Amino acid sequence: MRIDTASRLIAADARAVLAAFTDADAFVAWLPPAGMTGRLERFDPRAGGSFSMVLTYDEPPAGGGKSGADTDTSQAQITELSPERIVWQIRFPSEDQVAAPAMTMEWTLAGEARGTLVTVAARDVPAFISPADHAEGLASSLANLAAVVERG
Repeated sequence: MRIDTASRLIAADARAVLAAFTDADAFVAWLPPAGMTGRLERFDPRAGGSFSMVLTYDEPPAGGGKSGADTDTSQAQITELSPERIVWQIRFPSEDQVAAPAMTMEWTLAGEARGTLVTVAARDVPAFISPADHAEGLASSLANLAAVVERG
């Protein structure tokens, strides 16, 4: 079981950070990592809710995306959504069975004197996601989250 983690201190209170997880415009602005744009197909941001996002590569990889020539699709069930913790079970629809298992993403929001420490732990990361690419993607999403929340 592989676990990838990343953290970033965001200069905003936890309530503002949480709002970026529940507002569709903010969510689609920060979650896609650099080199990708996102489009929500479904967005029900509550415990028991779900979302589906299509990520489109600015420059598609040589072998194409996981869902299409230039796209990756993720479908998530939101199992927990509180001011301190957000948990998603994510699946990547694909004909390739390597992509079939669910990955769990746990986001924690911890208030600090200078803002909110946001930590993400991705558990059961599918083998098709390289550790280096995932580290880069998680760091990019956190940087995007900071940019969206801090500008306010």
